[in-house]
Amino acid sequence: MSTQLKEEFTKFEQRLTKAVDHFKDELAQVRAGRANPAMLNKIVVDYWGTPTPLNSMANITVPEPRMLVISLYDVSALKEVSKAIAASDLGITPQDDGKVIRLAFPPLTEERRKDIIKQLKASCENTKVILRNERRTIMDTIKNFKKDNILTEDDVVFAEKEVQKILDKFVENADKLYKDKEVDILQV
Repeated sequence: MSTQLKEEFTKFEQRLTKAVDHFKDELAQVRAGRANPAMLNKIVVDYWGTPTPLNSMANITVPEPRMLVISLYDVSALKEVSKAIAASDLGITPQDDGKVIRLAFPPLTEERRKDIIKQLKASCENTKVILRNERRTIMDTIKNFKKDNILTEDDVVFAEKEVQKILDKFVENADKLYKDKEVDILQV
């Protein structure tokens, strides 16, 4: 295998890893009936005129399976944090006692669970489309290498089989992540 092809394979695997990691991050932010601090990763607070991620200005703990407690480093930002959480798509009303903010997560309804699973399935399919697009990109590169006489016909056949093996491994990983999250959501 040529050095150029090895470099392309390395880039290919990096792009696939990035796509699956993004999907994994999406899954971590989905509410599965239990409180998870990762759900607050997207919340940005207007802190003294600067958009600041919530997780960088507070300690977030899980004292109970269905509750998050947010202890701010600067208590004066309590109102801004409450507003940011209320304005987010979490669907949870923050409760503050002047010192900490509590987020109580009600149990998910059966209908809501099915909606979440449907969204996750679509997200999984989108991830697989991205993975297949990356396969198409590297296959075009392999064909160009063949056309430029960098690879022989045997090298092309071998490379195409390797690409498919790598892709199958990443698609299987995405499916497993989806199935694990589905089981987690369906647990009552």
